[in-house]
Amino acid sequence: MLTLVYGGCSSGKSSLAEELLQGITDATEKIYIATMWPEGRDAEKRIQRHRSARAHKGFTSLECYTDIGSLVVPPGSAVLLECIAGLVANEMFQPQGAHEAAEEAILGGIALLAAQAKHLIVVSNDVGADGFAYDEGTLAYQNAIAALNRELCALSNCAIEMVCGIPVFLKGGETWRL
Repeated sequence: MLTLVYGGCSSGKSSLAEELLQGITDATEKIYIATMWPEGRDAEKRIQRHRSARAHKGFTSLECYTDIGSLVVPPGSAVLLECIAGLVANEMFQPQGAHEAAEEAILGGIALLAAQAKHLIVVSNDVGADGFAYDEGTLAYQNAIAALNRELCALSNCAIEMVCGIPVFLKGGETWRL
């Protein structure tokens, strides 16, 4: 089962996704895939804060910055992929990323994870709604995230938009009890 949790910055999407993962009782293992690239002091601090926050939640944490299709997860597992925006940045702009094929690499990787796991929860960001004009690279980044969000919503069994901390079911509302 594929669930998309989508929303703006600090909307509560990550907290909801973790809550959903914790509530799954029929998984062989719970896995948290973190995609934040550890570049710079601020990123390192944030990653440490996230690791500490997850430490006692019963997840196995994996850090994967590119090529999520190479990951192998146990059959019957529940997986949380956090988050598409970081993964897109890594695939587009890091030397080992897929660059122009970023969207295809990410969708293919998600398909492989979904085929292995019993539950896959994917977190993504709402970008591009601020009305500002950006340079070509930033616009390409925003467009890639938007395209992936459309694809993932279409493929998902359940899609939830977080709005000011409130989950709004776009589809599959009967899937989760909140």
